[in-house]
Amino acid sequence: MKQNFDIELLPEAVEFLESLDSKAREKIYYNIKKAQFTNNNELFKKMNEFIWEFRTLYNSKTYRLFSFWDRTSEKETIVIATHGIIKKMQKTPPKEIKKAEEIRRKYLENKTKRK
Repeated sequence: MKQNFDIELLPEAVEFLESLDSKAREKIYYNIKKAQFTNNNELFKKMNEFIWEFRTLYNSKTYRLFSFWDRTSEKETIVIATHGIIKKMQKTPPKEIKKAEEIRRKYLENKTKRK
């Protein structure tokens, strides 16, 4: 089975995952790995034009890891995970999507400067 994309966790995403208990973290990593090989809206869902989220339900809690695609390399496609939240309401907070968009903008800006 072919992997659809690689994943890179930005520092804030790593901090979020490290703040969780080990079982929740393992479940999130498991779902991320599964999403790399399948097209499943329950695991990896598009939020708007640029932002996506990895979704995990574990122990009656809903975890979201926001991300975006980096297709600037000809060889590989990378999904960049920006940050995460434990979702407390039905609708994803718009401020979290805006935060992911801002992190994306800065990431791409810095990447352009490095070239």
